Amino acid sequence: MNITIQNQTIACNVQYSKRKKVSIQLDPNGLLTVKAPNGTPEDAIIRLVEQHSEWVLDNLRRISSSQPAPEARAYEDYGTFMYLGREHKLEELIETTDADEDMLRNRLKKFYFSSCKKVINQRIAAYQQQLKVKPKSIDIVESTTKWGSCSFDKKLTFNYRLAMAPVEVIDYVIVHELCHLLHMNHDRSFWRKVGGIMPDYKEKEEYLARYGRYMTL
Repeated sequence: MNITIQNQTIACNVQYSKRKKVSIQLDPNGLLTVKAPNGTPEDAIIRLVEQHSEWVLDNLRRISSSQPAPEARAYEDYGTFMYLGREHKLEELIETTDADEDMLRNRLKKFYFSSCKKVINQRIAAYQQQLKVKPKSIDIVESTTKWGSCSFDKKLTFNYRLAMAPVEVIDYVIVHELCHLLHMNHDRSFWRKVGGIMPDYKEKEEYLARYGRYMTL
């Protein structure tokens, strides 16, 4: 789930188990994890993170400053970019002749948009059938805070940058948003439904939390 504190959206990995107290942790890579007793309401988890907002943000800044910044993207034809979890030379993804850096960036963004739409449409059908749900619409968008979203009128959106992620991670975001058609909140029933379709979903969440900052143009 995503939690916004002091205008900063943070990915939070929530783990439910047979425990008595709620705890909050940050690993060395900046992944925020909340461990909570089974049945803990989502708003209680949000309040806990908000109560510790200064500690969370201070440590995230410390971790961020100690990590190397993502390398500047190389738009020469020998530069490499992620596509479906693997690195590809730019010339393998788009036409690179007779184009300056701005043109290459625009072409690459269009490639990711179209590729993301194609992959989402291909992968979503089986999960729709399995969950017995049907979204009103599916759109590919540009976002800096969300990988996917589901509106109350059953419209799904997916971040075009998902085309850079492995297919199994894309599948997780698809399952996550389709499950919101049944449960709008991140309550116990929601995560039980997600886990029933994808038992290892926490690994996919961790991938996005760890490597999402590198999935850029």
